[in-house]
Amino acid sequence: MRNRLARIGNALVVLAATLLVSLPGVAREEKSPPRLVMLIRHAEKPPDEKMSVDLSAAGEKRAGALPGLFTKSASRTDPLPKPDFIFAAKDSKHSHRSTQTVAPLAKKLGLKVSSDVANDDFATLAAEILGNPKYAGKTILICWHHGNLPGLAGKLGATGAPDHMKGSVFDRVWRITYDSTGMATFADLPQRLLPGDSKK
Repeated sequence: MRNRLARIGNALVVLAATLLVSLPGVAREEKSPPRLVMLIRHAEKPPDEKMSVDLSAAGEKRAGALPGLFTKSASRTDPLPKPDFIFAAKDSKHSHRSTQTVAPLAKKLGLKVSSDVANDDFATLAAEILGNPKYAGKTILICWHHGNLPGLAGKLGATGAPDHMKGSVFDRVWRITYDSTGMATFADLPQRLLPGDSKK
């Protein structure tokens, strides 16, 4: 008899909790995805033999031209949405290129570059972006190293993203668009910022 009463009591508690969260005005924690995440590789680097952590002259030009991705012009009638947040791989003893690539854009937009996550810890960044409500409905730009871009895209829920990026490629934008349910749609777009960039 005592066990039966305990089971009835437990059932009533569950029922009361269910009714409570269904009442209007009772807050429920619901995770909403970002609106859009854009992934880019850092800009061009010097030859390996120079052992430089910085961008090459061509890389500096790309970094300076990066705001053009988000600016309407005669040659870009449908620019990408301006980011609300900018992330870059943390500086290391091997490279400062990710932060250097987005620095001019961040300055122009008046945004801070978040660069606390190391290159190999990209899963941590993806979890933060998908799990933190501050990014819900926002547009995000991430500048990373090409070896981990496919893994980062996967952790962000993209399907159909390439599983490899060539070391010679610096002129792509991987766009991940989320619907209201969190379903991600992937597109691989050209930057078309510098002479010689891919047209499609």
